[in-house]
Order: sequence, then structure tokens, then C-alpha cells
Amino acid sequence: MSNALAAVVFDVDGTLVDSEQRGHRIAFNEAFEAFGIEDRWDVELYRQLLAIAGGERRLRHWFDDPRSSLSDRPAPEKAALAASLHRWKTQRFEEIAASGEIPERPGVTALLDSISDHGIALGVATTGTRQWVAPLLEVRFGPERFSCIVTGDDVDDLKPAPAAYLLALQRLGIASSSCIAIEDSGPGMAAAHNAALRCVVVANDDTDLSSVASADLLVTGYEPDGAVILSDPWSI
Repeated sequence: MSNALAAVVFDVDGTLVDSEQRGHRIAFNEAFEAFGIEDRWDVELYRQLLAIAGGERRLRHWFDDPRSSLSDRPAPEKAALAASLHRWKTQRFEEIAASGEIPERPGVTALLDSISDHGIALGVATTGTRQWVAPLLEVRFGPERFSCIVTGDDVDDLKPAPAAYLLALQRLGIASSSCIAIEDSGPGMAAAHNAALRCVVVANDDTDLSSVASADLLVTGYEPDGAVILSDPWSI
């Protein structure tokens, strides 16, 4: 199996970098404040909202939630506000990402180095926009690290749809049987499986473990002392 491996494709948020709570949530809350909206997402609430992939979709979902101060507003108004707020949030997150403030997950660079040393290509498939994904990857991992970067701008359907992974396979010029995905969430794992990819889930504090029970391998971290196997072992 390992001799046939041609590429490993990574998700970004929560997988390569610790960006959800330490980047996105902060930017969303700053956007709420900038727009004069009283809503705020604390750590636990944001953890729940991560089940909705895509920032604008997450905002739309939240504005329909009875806990939101905007839940009673007309649907067109909420949709327009979600789009405007997400643009502001994305610009703010781009600043945070380019600043180098968002840390990589411990041990991930060593894994990337090891994969490359074995002549295996590295790719990215994320629902995030290229506006912030590109500077974040460059500042954290260097400009030439990944052979293929697919973002939410490149596809019509976001995770758990398989579009991002299917496009990554197309750009890499390989079959799904020659590639594995690395994810941290249920929607991401589902996207990989929907593209016929095997998926390793590297859980973090925000991962809903019940949603990733069907991962081909489920571990708690990249570093050897943290990679406690929670499901049946499966080796790259």
C-alpha cells in the first residue's frame, strides 16, 4: 500500500494550523463588533458551529438560530448581512494569518518534511478562501511547500461535498487510491470519503469525535507521544 502512495492532501483549519479558535473566532467576533451586532461566539459555541463548513454559511446558519440577536430579521436581510460581514471578517483574518500569529499544529512540519523526503507530493484542499489561505501557508510553511492548493474559491460545493478533493486529485494527476487526506473534522472526513479517499483524522480540542468514528485512522496529534490511536490502526 505505501509504495503506491503518490500524494497526501491536507485540510488547513485545525489540521495544519491551530486557526479556528485562535484566528477565525477572533475575526468573527471583531466583525460582529464592527457591524454593531451584539452577538459573540465563545469557545464552546464556536465549537458547535464548526459543524457548518464555510464562514458565510456558518453566519447564515447562526443568523437563523434563536440565540442570535438577528434571528427575527427578514431572510434577504440576513443573507446580505452574512455576505458583507464575511467579507470584512476575511480581510481581518487575512491580516492575522499573514502576521504569523497563528501557530502550526505541533509536529506537523516534521511530518511534512518526512512525506517530502519520501518523494510524496503535498497538497491542500480547504473550504477557506485563497485570500487568506495563501499568505497563511506561505508564512507558516514556505512558498514552495505544496504542489497543489485548492481553496473554496476554486469549487462550487464546499465540504462535506467532495469537490475540493476531486479537483486536487485532478490537478495532481493521480487516482484516489494513490492519495490520502488528513483532516480534523466530520465534514472534512466526509468530503475525503465522498471523493473515495482514505482519511486520517488528527483530532484537536474542537473535533467532535463521534463525527469522525469512521476515519481510517484517528489520532490525537502529529507528535509520536501525542499520536494515541483511537481507532483501528492503519499505516500510511
